[in-house]
Amino acid sequence: MFKKKETKSLNLNQQEISTLIGYGYEITGEINGTSIIRIDGKVTGNVTTEGGLILGDKGVIIGNIKTKSAIIYGTVTGNVQAMQLEIKKTGVVNGDIKTETLEIELGAQYNGKLEMKQLIKAEEKALKAV
Repeated sequence: MFKKKETKSLNLNQQEISTLIGYGYEITGEINGTSIIRIDGKVTGNVTTEGGLILGDKGVIIGNIKTKSAIIYGTVTGNVQAMQLEIKKTGVVNGDIKTETLEIELGAQYNGKLEMKQLIKAEEKALKAV
């Protein structure tokens, strides 16, 4: 009667991370890339990556995030747009979220608006309307 739609989860923790911003480092400015990035330091600026983002438990991003898949252990002050998003129990997101799939662990904090829809199809419809 009901079909369960299976989503193929990207396990970012087991994939190769090409960029690492370590604990104790602070970066001011935008970060743009195509591969997976892990941030354990502080970034003040927008982060855009096609591959994925892991924000470590001591990591802080003050700015917007746009990525395919994200795992948040740290603190984000800004909006998050991702096809797949996980907020772990140590994670804090203060901003709006746009995503297709969302997993929030018990103990995680989230303050903002949530919009869940198929982002790719919505963007394709918007392009066809133009």
